[in-house]
Amino acid sequence: MTTDRGFYSIIDYTVDGQATQTALVDAFAEIIETWVSHYPGYRSARFHISTDGTRVYNIVAWESEASYRDFVAMSDTEGRMAAIGAALKGLAGKAEARMTGAPTYRVVREVGPRPTAPGPTGVRERTAHQRSPGAIT
Repeated sequence: MTTDRGFYSIIDYTVDGQATQTALVDAFAEIIETWVSHYPGYRSARFHISTDGTRVYNIVAWESEASYRDFVAMSDTEGRMAAIGAALKGLAGKAEARMTGAPTYRVVREVGPRPTAPGPTGVRERTAHQRSPGAIT
């Protein structure tokens, strides 16, 4: 678990299949590399695709909100938006943005793993739905 309290931009697209997911991730990764990754405070961009082929999330991590705001103020937003528009037009499939307003977020809480309470034998008891298939019960 991390204590990171960074700042994030979460970009959300609905797409029409796995091929479009792949193409959108490739296009957006190139845009991040070209237009974003060299700015101070940029940490990373993670791309998540839904298993049903309908969604793509791009989570861009910044060191702080100030770093993100500096990027917005200093970067070529018009050029970046034109590159995004061109990338979307170049897709064979359909991709539609689902963000409303500023897609920016702060981490306020995280719940991580914790030790489990031991059962009567000192070993965590497994419930029936956690037992391995074919286990004798």
